[in-house]
Amino acid sequence: MAVATQSLQELCINSIRFLAIDAVEKAKSGHPGLPMGAAPMAFVLWDRFMRFNPKNPQWFNRDRFVLSAGHGCMLQYALLYLTGYDSVGLDDIKQFRQWGARTPGHPENFETPGVEVTTGPLGQGIANAVGLAMAEAHLAARFNKPDAAIVDHYTYAILGDGCNMEGVSGEACSLAGHLGLGKLIALYDDNHISIDGSTDISFTEDVAKRFEAYGWHVIHVENGNTDLDSIEKAIAEAKSVTDKPSFIKVTTTIGYGSPNKANTAGVHGAALGGEEIEATRKNLGWNHDPFEVPEDALAHFRKAVDRGAEAEQAWNASLDTYRSKYPEEAATFERMLKGELPQGWDADLPSFTPEDKGIATRKHSEATLNALAPNLPELVGGSADLTHSNLTELKCSGSFQKGTYENRNLRFGVREHGMGSICNGIALHNSGLIPYCATFLVFADYMRAAIRLSALSEAGVIYVMTHDSIALGEDGPTHQPVETIASLRAIPNLVVIRPADGNETSGAYKVAVQNRKRPTLIAFTRQNVPNLAASTADKVAKGAYIAADCEGTPEMLLIGTGSEVSLCLEAAEKLTAEGKKVRVISMPSWELFEEQDDAYRESVLPKAVTKRLVVEAATRFGWERYIGAEGDMVSVDTFGASAPGGTVMEKFGFTVDNVLAKAKAVLR
Repeated sequence: MAVATQSLQELCINSIRFLAIDAVEKAKSGHPGLPMGAAPMAFVLWDRFMRFNPKNPQWFNRDRFVLSAGHGCMLQYALLYLTGYDSVGLDDIKQFRQWGARTPGHPENFETPGVEVTTGPLGQGIANAVGLAMAEAHLAARFNKPDAAIVDHYTYAILGDGCNMEGVSGEACSLAGHLGLGKLIALYDDNHISIDGSTDISFTEDVAKRFEAYGWHVIHVENGNTDLDSIEKAIAEAKSVTDKPSFIKVTTTIGYGSPNKANTAGVHGAALGGEEIEATRKNLGWNHDPFEVPEDALAHFRKAVDRGAEAEQAWNASLDTYRSKYPEEAATFERMLKGELPQGWDADLPSFTPEDKGIATRKHSEATLNALAPNLPELVGGSADLTHSNLTELKCSGSFQKGTYENRNLRFGVREHGMGSICNGIALHNSGLIPYCATFLVFADYMRAAIRLSALSEAGVIYVMTHDSIALGEDGPTHQPVETIASLRAIPNLVVIRPADGNETSGAYKVAVQNRKRPTLIAFTRQNVPNLAASTADKVAKGAYIAADCEGTPEMLLIGTGSEVSLCLEAAEKLTAEGKKVRVISMPSWELFEEQDDAYRESVLPKAVTKRLVVEAATRFGWERYIGAEGDMVSVDTFGASAPGGTVMEKFGFTVDNVLAKAKAVLR
């Protein structure tokens, strides 16, 4: 590729800068400093290294770009517009941060084609990038042949000081170094400024040495403002290192070109203002109107359209050859890219009767995962160092490690937050992979930002959470998730399921696998539970169903979830023997139940039956919608206690006798 002349390079770089300056000024909101400082490295990366097709943002073998410092999103929007993406036009740039625009205040993958992941909270993007690189490494190891490489792309990220301060980046980058992800290249916008001012006040560590300790290949570009040759050489060197991820520290000046605000916090998160913009135009020799891009610069950027079409055409030819030589592998690969599940993927889901021995639902989860795995080759995942407690190992595969990327068991170590963010990256690689990750339910708090971003990003991650209540016992209140399930139900677009037995566990996974545009969190017990007579896998998709009923209209509804459904059933038997008309409802998922039509919801929870008792070993917060004015709940509205699980449950009232007593009190 011919290198543009220096003057044209400057024109291109300043086009990026001034689109950002003008958009932020028009919106009176945004972060112009990062695009102004990082424009040179972004130009070199997009112009000389990245493979992408602006006219087909979803071309599979494109390089992935992640702007981890998402507040500087005008950098990315400018690049998308300049290189010819249809998703971002000049009108979208002018409508930056406005209602309905495809240029929101932080990059959102579901809003703007060309944006790979949703980056807002700092550190999430680089962790997503680790997941994207893991997905590429796994697929390459599985599908590439010595004479045919159909998976061959890089993941690039730009991150800033804030990303490096956030702990999630350390978790993810530590794992990336261990795994030796050679196709992951991160460019660090080292500008020494955060919102509070110079990073000298809080952040003086040697970041490069930290990444060396992680096992990354580290390079320093000392002048990222004007030394384009050094930036180019650094990226080329990073690409030549195949056994380690690369970290390129690029020292820049935030707000470069602004005479009075460059290198200050004042340019980090606010518009420059009219006078300073004029001064910046004069300083950089920019004699163009707001939002005007010189024809020469735009023509140079738009060469990306032809380059991208040629790259995709060449890849399509490679895929044709691969398809003829390796038809079986090609069929699987192309099915996955389409997001289609294989025929009979759910054929071996376990089913149970009350005569089957009752075991913990975490054991049912283990059996279900291992029933799915042989039929669902896109299923990959693992645990945050709790494999033998979460029971998440796929017995049909080995561990995903350096040199064995084809394997499907991911070893995250004690890195819950990084684990969730990495799985978001795997899901958003858009290659059909279905990632799951696991920990104790209480530690969902360590990864809440990642779970929330799964829901926001429409990333179909499966969260496997075990030890779901005070019944876990001796580890005590630090490990007993009293309020956790309620807080997770508050997250939009997250399906939370608490299965009561083996059949409901199968149904929970069936829902989760089919949900490719939203995450599913499944909470499993540590203690044994009986299998229910009325449960089936398909009923879970309804969110709630009748687990036991009476003749005619019931006087009372007993509503349970998870391990507490069996308590409701036993209490209902006693009430029935005393002549009461009782219906028991298993409600594994609020979200799925609320999605049913009015007729179904009324058939399960008739409004006229106001005597209701909910039983769940968690806080009552949120259950008011189902309890009603005349109902009550057996709940846990304080922290738990350290004792054997059965004792803790008994002391907190989760016994048949207490449920029976509470039910009778409601019926009075």
